[in-house]
Amino acid sequence: MSEPNVLLLLPTGRDARIAASILAASGIDSSICSNLEDAMLLLDHAQCLVVAEEALINCDRSRFAVWLQNQPAWSDFPIVLLTMRGTEFDKRLSFLDRYLVVLERPFLASSLANSVRSALRARSRQLEVRSYIEQKQEVSQRQNLLIRELHHRVKNTLANVRAMMGATAKSSGTVEEFVKDFSARIVSLAETHSMLTDDYWQTAFLHNLLKGELDHYETRDSPRIRIEGPSVPLIADIAVPIGMAFHELASNSSKFGALSHPRGQLDVHWSVADTGDKHMLSLSWQESNGPRVEAPKRRGFGTALLEKVVPLQCDAQVELHYRQEGLRFTLALPLRDTRLVPSYA
Repeated sequence: MSEPNVLLLLPTGRDARIAASILAASGIDSSICSNLEDAMLLLDHAQCLVVAEEALINCDRSRFAVWLQNQPAWSDFPIVLLTMRGTEFDKRLSFLDRYLVVLERPFLASSLANSVRSALRARSRQLEVRSYIEQKQEVSQRQNLLIRELHHRVKNTLANVRAMMGATAKSSGTVEEFVKDFSARIVSLAETHSMLTDDYWQTAFLHNLLKGELDHYETRDSPRIRIEGPSVPLIADIAVPIGMAFHELASNSSKFGALSHPRGQLDVHWSVADTGDKHMLSLSWQESNGPRVEAPKRRGFGTALLEKVVPLQCDAQVELHYRQEGLRFTLALPLRDTRLVPSYA
């Protein structure tokens, strides 16, 4: 049952029932309250109070006065006060001045209906103002969140770039090789950030990350890359290291693995399962029909990223199997739907 629009506090005789009937004839819902304490319980959900002067004078008004005083800036809660014609306004009710519409008794039924209808229109406009203010606050809060996210992501990105630069320099034999490998890693990182920025919820889809790294290795005449799995959005804290991991796997495969051979094949598939209160992503990267695979003698940036950075930053479990018939990489990743954005003063 919906809350009544109008509360009626008219304790004398049949006043309350008559007022309720008048308002009902005008299509206005109302609820009769026997005393101010009962009305106070409903005020937060009502839009107007019709009250007889004597109902307030003969009771403790302090809680009601405090409730009115504590109204938010957008709110002027409308009150229709019924007084006796020819009497002076009781100064004990002066705390109502800001909210008051006075209707002298006796009055026409249309006067009551029109006064209440006018009060409801005013309240409706106030509620529209509240909605506008709340929307502005939500926008401001989202902007603040995005600024914190940007600050957080820039710091992480710079740390990643610095790590990539140092690792690439150590593994590069020439300046040209360094520029080529380092530039490719920066481009991959930039593409992941572009996906996150373009998406309203700041997520990147797993399928898009893979396609961005693998599409330029595919051949039209004889497709050799299969990507299969459900739609999985990844939040920024996960998408960035996972995108970097896919780049290292794809780059390594194009140089030494299945994608370096015309007949080489790559099969990437994943699934998502519920494990208690978590969603767990299981992904497999399997290469085949490429050159004979051997475990690397030197552990470079890519290996460190896959075996150390991804498990640490994503709380994931990874395995690298250097099988002779083809590299196999597996990932068990708990999916989160909230960002790890720090709060700033």
